[in-house]
Amino acid sequence: MRNRYIGFVFQAFNLINRMSVLRNVELPLVVRGVPAAERRRRALDALKLLGVDHLWAKSPRFLSGGEQQRVAIARALIGDPEFVLADEPTGNLDSRSAETVMRALLNVNREAGKTVIVVTHNMELAAMTDKIFRIRDGRIEGVEVLHGEVAGA
Repeated sequence: MRNRYIGFVFQAFNLINRMSVLRNVELPLVVRGVPAAERRRRALDALKLLGVDHLWAKSPRFLSGGEQQRVAIARALIGDPEFVLADEPTGNLDSRSAETVMRALLNVNREAGKTVIVVTHNMELAAMTDKIFRIRDGRIEGVEVLHGEVAGA
C-alpha cells in the first residue's frame, strides 16, 4: 500500500550513493516489477519536473543538498502516489536550497495535483503553503488558511 499510495521525502534524503540518480528514482518501480523502459521514462519525467534531469547519471554523493532533496522528491513521485509526506525536507539545507525544495513541493501540489503534507519547524517555509496545522504534543492546536479557501478546509 505504501509503495502505491504514499510517497515519502525524508530529511536525510536516504539516497543510495552506489546507485545513479536515475536508479535511485526508479527503485520504487523496480519493487513493483515495472519494465525497465517504462521505469526509465517515468524516472526521467520525474527528474525533469524537479529540474534535475541533467543529473541522471551522477552518484548522489556528488550533488548539493538541494539537488539530493529534489532527487528524493522525484523518487517519492515516481509511483504516482495520492499523497506525498515530507518530514523536515529542508532541515539539512541552507536557506536558498530550502526555498528551492519548498517551491518544488508546492509545484508538486499545484501542478501535479498531489496532496503534499510537510512537517516543518521553519515558519517562513510554512507560510508558503495554503494551510498550516499547528500541532503540539500530538494534538492540533489550530488551523490557519493562508492562500484563500482550500478544498476540504
